[in-house]
Amino acid sequence: MGRSLNIAFIKANWHADIVNQALMGFREAMEASGQPFTIDVFDVPGAYEMPLLAKRLGKTGAVDAIVCAALVVDGGIYRHDFVAQAVVSGLMQAQLETDIPTYSVSLTPHNFQPAEEFIDFYQGHFVKKGAEAANAVLTMAKLEARIDDLQ
Repeated sequence: MGRSLNIAFIKANWHADIVNQALMGFREAMEASGQPFTIDVFDVPGAYEMPLLAKRLGKTGAVDAIVCAALVVDGGIYRHDFVAQAVVSGLMQAQLETDIPTYSVSLTPHNFQPAEEFIDFYQGHFVKKGAEAANAVLTMAKLEARIDDLQ
């Protein structure tokens, strides 16, 4: 399995009851993998703050991966599209500048309503997306190890 992976998990507090499910799915998938890991969780006010924190964490060199989770909803204006694009672009830039893999578990539904059926659906979806992020972290860690062996 290799050495323990140090993972930073950044999550936005908007719709925390939904977004927190990504951490649960991520943690469950990592534990099921058998890969040793530690996880530090960082709560930020909203999605917009995630790229800066990801960049700062990446620059420390203390983490092997950064996972960011947020729910950016359409509140009847187009602002959510701009926020979502800025967040994804910022996370990509952070990983390119720091050389630390950075993952987005950020959803931008156009039809979200604070009703039970929507909340239930997105809570379940975030669990799945968290597990997908864990699989991506594990896959990239193996690829990083292969690259290290080439040097």
